[in-house]
Amino acid sequence: MSRISDAFNSFFSILFKGELPPLVARRYGYVKPAAVRPAAPSPPPKPQAGPSDGAVQILAILQRDARLLDFLMEDISGYADHQVGAAVRDVHAQSKLALERHMKIQPVIDGVEGDSTKTEGLAPNALKLIGNVPPSGQAPGGVLRHKGWKADKVDLSSAPPSNILAPAEIEVE
Repeated sequence: MSRISDAFNSFFSILFKGELPPLVARRYGYVKPAAVRPAAPSPPPKPQAGPSDGAVQILAILQRDARLLDFLMEDISGYADHQVGAAVRDVHAQSKLALERHMKIQPVIDGVEGDSTKTEGLAPNALKLIGNVPPSGQAPGGVLRHKGWKADKVDLSSAPPSNILAPAEIEVE
């Protein structure tokens, strides 16, 4: 049975690769054992976006600490404004604490909104030009309408990677 398997392996290897499989060549004495090339190691798997990404982790943290997803997924159209406002205060405070615990967030431009500012020295992806933007898509400056935000430091080591943002809760009676 081994010879039939070797024959098929040899046939397809010669057909597609143009060479005899090293194992078959060695088994039947066509090459010396020292001359057989070791198989090339397979390339490492390409990293894929998934549950270990920081976006999912930070969302899980915001749900765990501030119940942000519960608030966002709730239909609030039936509640009065004062009820929504009361809920938002708690979600806001807890979300801010969670972000401060895991990230250092800084403004892109540390200036006063409404004042004139220069764009010199800032990365293009750190700016969003609005208003009367020249055709070149660049401007030396303008009025600061929003400071922007950047993450100077991110520490998600305490958040285990998972695609579960919040586990289901079951009360046992």
